[in-house]
Formats: sequence, structure tokens, C-alpha cells
Amino acid sequence: MKTLKFRIYDRHKDQLVKIASAVNFVWNYVNDLGCRWLDRHHKFMSAYDCHEYTKGAGDELGLHSQTLQVIAETHSKSRKQFKKRKLKWRSNNPKSRCKSLGWIPFKRPAIKHVRTYQVGKGRNARHKTVLQFSCGKGNPPLLITVFDQYDLSLYKINTCELVQDSRGRWYACITVKDFANSKCGTGLVGLDLGCKTAITCSNGNKLETKFTHKYAEKLAKAQRANKKNLVRSIHAKIKNSRLDAIHKFTTNLVKHNAFIALGKLNSSNFTSTNLAKSVYDASWFELKRQLEYKCEYAGCLLEEVDEKYTTQTCSHCLNISSNSPKGRAGLGIREWTCSHCGTTHDRDVNGAKNILRLGCQTLVAGSPLL
Repeated sequence: MKTLKFRIYDRHKDQLVKIASAVNFVWNYVNDLGCRWLDRHHKFMSAYDCHEYTKGAGDELGLHSQTLQVIAETHSKSRKQFKKRKLKWRSNNPKSRCKSLGWIPFKRPAIKHVRTYQVGKGRNARHKTVLQFSCGKGNPPLLITVFDQYDLSLYKINTCELVQDSRGRWYACITVKDFANSKCGTGLVGLDLGCKTAITCSNGNKLETKFTHKYAEKLAKAQRANKKNLVRSIHAKIKNSRLDAIHKFTTNLVKHNAFIALGKLNSSNFTSTNLAKSVYDASWFELKRQLEYKCEYAGCLLEEVDEKYTTQTCSHCLNISSNSPKGRAGLGIREWTCSHCGTTHDRDVNGAKNILRLGCQTLVAGSPLL
């Protein structure tokens, strides 16, 4: 399975808000019904039990019958996960305390790919796709147009969720079954995760994520002026620009390498220190998540290794010299020269080379991934 995200044209906003309101109505009904069921039967109501009470309501509310099923299944799963008697209510009212972002789920029988067409020529060429969603018997179908950067006509659609972000923009999150696997390269690379530089490769390439700090002054002014819409917009811009940089870097890594050795770090160990903000900016979890699924699709081998002493060890002679950076006190040392062989190292590149060496040793010893 793979999930593709498409931006929906703003002209469909009013239609989507109306349908999302009906989804919230069903959610709140199921929420209250589940609470009453628990009082009467002394057990949680399953999604199957809920179907008997919501059957046929989709025709009146303008929702497909399987959309009602997804709402009940999601509510039942969330209630069991959080072990709560009643979940939060959903509302579209912007002034409501329980305001929630729009969410409209669809299953495969309710989704139809109408057509994909091209607009513009040359560099300005863009693809658009028209999707049709069934809204129950006696109700006209929902037709929406999305910006198609993946060419959806090549995929087999499984499910779809129309979701709203904090700025009011709508997106179609479509899960697909059949997709073309990308091909990996033939190289080997080691990756060292850090705070100053998010990723440093053994070949010297680096990924910087602190470029988002340029929005800090503008964000602070908007927060002091209590401009909530502008604050949401800046936060979204920071998030999107960081994700875009990570996507491009990880895609390039998988494209040119057949084996990637990654240093194993637990970000939770740094959240209570002075490095917490730098760790959040580096987005280690997102980096690992993207590498894992991209390596799986491309057939690239990803190995996590213990990076203990990789910064202190000389990658040339494999000795730990007296002047190598050690512990948190040595974080300010960015370059150092080995006292044994005289080789000058960049701190992060040296660590990445040692991580690659350890990863190759794991493969030779017999990794379970082989």
C-alpha cells in the first residue's frame, strides 16, 4: 500500500464543508450511542453493532453507506485505543471549543477516476485529475478536481480520505495498491544524524534543515499581533519546506545507493536537554520513516547500527586519539586531526564513514536482512 496526497481546488470548498458537517453529525451520534450502549450492556459497542443503527441514514445525509461504516469503524478503533467511555465531539463551527478539521472517508466502491488531462505546455505543463465520489442513493455524485503530480491514471485506487488542514485547504489522501517501484543505485553510503546538520553522508553530502529559521522573525511578529491565520500559514510553510527538503534528499540517496547504513539514535533522550529545539528541527523520525519506505519500494538495503564511538574513532587508522571530540563537551569541535596517523577529519563525515564500516561488517557477519 502507498498513500498519495493531492491538493483539491478551492472551488470545491463549500461542498466539502457541507459533507464534512454530515460526517461530524454521524460521528457525534455514534459517540453518544456508544456511551449509552456501554451503560446498558456494560461493554463497548462494536462497529458491527453500530451498523444496525446507522443503516439507511446515508441517503438522507448525502453520505455513501460505506462512508458510514468507516466512521463507525474509526470511532470504535479510537475508543479502544484510548480506552475512553466517550471521545471528543466534532464540529465545523470555528468558534466552537470542539472544532475539528474536516474529514470525509470513502471506500473503493464509492470512488471513480473520471479522467486525467494536461493543462499548459512545456515547463508550465500540469496534470489535473477529476474524481467522482458517490454520496448515497438519490443524491448527485461529488465531482472534484485535484492537482495531479503523480499521474493517478497509472494507479489502482483503494481508499480515499478528503481532509482539511489548519488553513482551510482540502487534500485527497488516496491509498493505491499497484504502483511502479523505483530502482535503487549501486553505491554504499553511511549516514550520521546530527543537530547542526540533520544528515551527513560518508561522501560529504549534507542536509541542512535550519533554513526554516528565516521565518522566525516573521512568525514572532504575527504571534505578537495575534494574527492567527498568518501564524497558521507560516507554520504550514515551515513544515512543507522542511518536508520538501527531506523528500528530495532521501529520494536522491535511494536513487544512487544499494546499501545505506544509518546511525541509531533515540530522539527522546534529547527532548529534556538544551538540544531539544535542534532535535525537533532535524526531524530524525521523519528522516527514518521516509528512508524505510523508500528503501522498501526500491529494493535498497537499510541497516541501523550502533553509532557508539563513531565520532571519536579515526576512520583511517581506527584508533581513538586523545584529541578527538568526546561527549557533549566536544560538540563544539567540528574538525580534528588524528594524533596517530595525522589525518584531518570533519567531525560528522568521519562519523558517517565509521557508520558505513560498521554496517558493512554487519552484512559480512550475516545480517537477518540478507
